[in-house]
Amino acid sequence: MRRADRLLRIIQLLRRHRRPVTGQRMAEELEVSLRTLYRDIADLVTEGVPIRGEAGVGYVLGEGYDLPPLMFKSDELEAIMLGLSWVKGRADAALRLAADDAVAKIGTVLPEALRPFFYDAPLITPPKFNVPEDKVDVGALRRAIRSQSKVAIDYADEFGAVTSRVIWPIAISFFDAQRIVVAWCELRQGFRHFRTDRINTLAVNEERYREPRLKLLARWKEERAREIAAYRGSSPGAV
Repeated sequence: MRRADRLLRIIQLLRRHRRPVTGQRMAEELEVSLRTLYRDIADLVTEGVPIRGEAGVGYVLGEGYDLPPLMFKSDELEAIMLGLSWVKGRADAALRLAADDAVAKIGTVLPEALRPFFYDAPLITPPKFNVPEDKVDVGALRRAIRSQSKVAIDYADEFGAVTSRVIWPIAISFFDAQRIVVAWCELRQGFRHFRTDRINTLAVNEERYREPRLKLLARWKEERAREIAAYRGSSPGAV
């Protein structure tokens, strides 16, 4: 690997992590010695890159630092187009439009030689079959998540029975045939999952929910992990 490429990879590696990354971990990913890594980091710091940390503890990239536009690799372009294609086929209208805009923006700045790797990427997503239509604006739910706002909904279960609830939406999970809102439900006093196509009405409240979204999301993940572990432990043949 060229030294210039290695220095860019160090910055990119640090950009992927919010917490300090140990030199050993970085050296293993870059396939270089610790001595080489430490020398490269020292050179980057000398050039003004705000890397904080020290050997044996870990390194972080200072906030606000950004690189000039980088040249994408062909694998990176294929990965981007694959993800955007999936969004264009399965997300709500606003996200589909955003995906189209992203394709146009990326294509505009790409060098001519790289555009075929992007526009003609050989990775495709399956066609969309039997996806139920939403009755509400899923974009409003995404905005409520960003603002941590409570949302009032009328929700129909699988038998058609409708209940009115106030939820604290924290995430939306996208599947091939449906979208699921992960939320704290005030009615049930617990985490619940709501299919967007079963939400009959939706109104975003001005009131924000009390607990930070990321903290709620962490609690939900912990509960899901316990449920999965319990299920595996009770399944026939489980060790």
